Amino acid sequence: MAPELNPGSSASPHLTAVTDGVAQGFTWDDNARIEVRALGGEIVIEANADGLRTLARHLLTLAQDGTPDGAHLHLEAGMGLAEGSRSLVLERCDDD
Repeated sequence: MAPELNPGSSASPHLTAVTDGVAQGFTWDDNARIEVRALGGEIVIEANADGLRTLARHLLTLAQDGTPDGAHLHLEAGMGLAEGSRSLVLERCDDD
């Protein structure tokens, strides 16, 4: 099931995603800057300290007990990522 997204205030970006009835909150540090780009055959995620903390929190949120398999968060340029960034999907997959 695709998450339902509810953006919060612009001063402190917050997003609630609901997957299989489980609501999860995702927040961004005020000065977070995250950029995703393709460089040759590699993907580069470049971020300032606030951006790295934000990404770490997003990953920890997806790793929480009770989070369903397939829960994911889409990040795109202007919506969580710096302008000009490639899109990024963080997804939980519990398959072995």
